[in-house]
Amino acid sequence: MKPQLLILSVTAAALVLLSGCETSSHDSTKTSGTNAGAAVTKSAPAVATPPVANKPALAAIRINAGSGAVKDSAGVEWLADTGFAGGDVIERPDLQIANTKQPEIYRSEHYSMDAFTQKLANGKYQVKLHFCETFEGISGPGERVFSFDVEGKTFKDFDVWVKAGGFTKAYVETVPVDITDGQLDIKFTPQVENPQINAIEIIPVQ
Repeated sequence: MKPQLLILSVTAAALVLLSGCETSSHDSTKTSGTNAGAAVTKSAPAVATPPVANKPALAAIRINAGSGAVKDSAGVEWLADTGFAGGDVIERPDLQIANTKQPEIYRSEHYSMDAFTQKLANGKYQVKLHFCETFEGISGPGERVFSFDVEGKTFKDFDVWVKAGGFTKAYVETVPVDITDGQLDIKFTPQVENPQINAIEIIPVQ
């Protein structure tokens, strides 16, 4: 009986040794895993950026030179004559105007003026200058010639008759400008007869 007890004791000791080895190996793996986890850098949660409020769109300014406020055939509102330095105004309400869908704004004019100014927010605009020769004293090209300057852009020897192609024909000169001083400035210089204009549009470029 004693030899059997010895064998059982040796077997039990071997099992204890094997168990200890497995536990040590397992603990080593866990430690390695913990270190690997410590090396991973967690990214900070994204912070939502509040939306930037859109700036309100600037409204176009439309001026009916030489007369009062008017609504054209498209339903667009035009302000009464304003912003001019010097000159005079006249209306010719019965004329038939060609080359336009807005004849109402060409039946009056501001003439013999020195300048036009309009306060504006700084930014880019399209300035549309509306011309039409409606004075019966003008019968051909060269009889009304003037120059004008829009924010440093000069138009020399401007002849409404030539540009429009004749009497009572509308013509629009479009001038892109960049306002940096809070004001649109237009200057007029007579050459033959007087400068004249029928309407001005100032349209913001978004």
